[in-house]
Amino acid sequence: MFDVCIIGAGPAGISSAVYAVSRGLSTLVLEQKAVGGLIGSVSTVTHYAGILKEETGATFAERLRRQAEDAGAQIVMERAEQVQLSGPVKVIRTGQHVYEARAVIIAGGTVPRKLGIPGEEEFAGRGTGLNAARDGQRYAGREMFVVGGADGAVKEALYLSRFAKKLTIIHFEDRLGAIPEFYRRVEQTENIELMLHSRLTEVRGNEQAEELTVEDVHTGRSTVISAPGCGIFIYAGSVPNTQLYPELEKQDGYLVTGPGQTTSIPGVFAAGDICVKQVRQAATAVSDGAVAAIRAAAYLAEQKQ
Repeated sequence: MFDVCIIGAGPAGISSAVYAVSRGLSTLVLEQKAVGGLIGSVSTVTHYAGILKEETGATFAERLRRQAEDAGAQIVMERAEQVQLSGPVKVIRTGQHVYEARAVIIAGGTVPRKLGIPGEEEFAGRGTGLNAARDGQRYAGREMFVVGGADGAVKEALYLSRFAKKLTIIHFEDRLGAIPEFYRRVEQTENIELMLHSRLTEVRGNEQAEELTVEDVHTGRSTVISAPGCGIFIYAGSVPNTQLYPELEKQDGYLVTGPGQTTSIPGVFAAGDICVKQVRQAATAVSDGAVAAIRAAAYLAEQKQ
């Protein structure tokens, strides 16, 4: 029996763990893939107070893991497959074990959204389904494409431009949705081209991705781009990991939280990108995690009275 079980070990989950331990709570963190969550896989971490120079997602994630474990949190690499959240004791089942806790903090974050187009799955790892930090250098000297125009996509495009022969950003809107800093850097990078008001609709090839079909959203006209051996990096938004929680209130798939990161079930809290919120950044995730853990500690203290 743990005082608190935290589902997810991204910035929100690790922040929750650090604060929960500091309040004297026995703390379990369950993570299905890797500590750090999505931010652990990015090429660079930017705009977070206190980051190291040239901070990568991997180095940031490692410091998160080390801080939580040094504090005394127990991190277990298992996927939560079933949860029972009602009642004073919460039950979390993984493929290997059953865990019990008096409070739960859900910090499962999101997963990348797929385009659902022909060729996307077929060429996964052979031109699609790529990660900039992991695969960028493997595609050095080749043509690369980044699908998406928000901050995360453009930041990865700037990183990939170091290796690409030519890099094209494909974005469905008439202008990139990135902050001015990133937009300015794109304009200053000679090997980056923009293909705006456009959507990637198909990928074709043999052993590797070789052709892309891109449709102009204004005219409906399709263009076939020949790029043998290219790398296609898709950043088309994300989907919240909320499938395990049908009993919790949601809005557009995200968990609805009240003051103190509370949910509709007593003793259950939520933090980070999995929640309904206006700003999804590492900084706001860490804030959510701290608030959730402090409120969970107060809830547990109230239960003992």
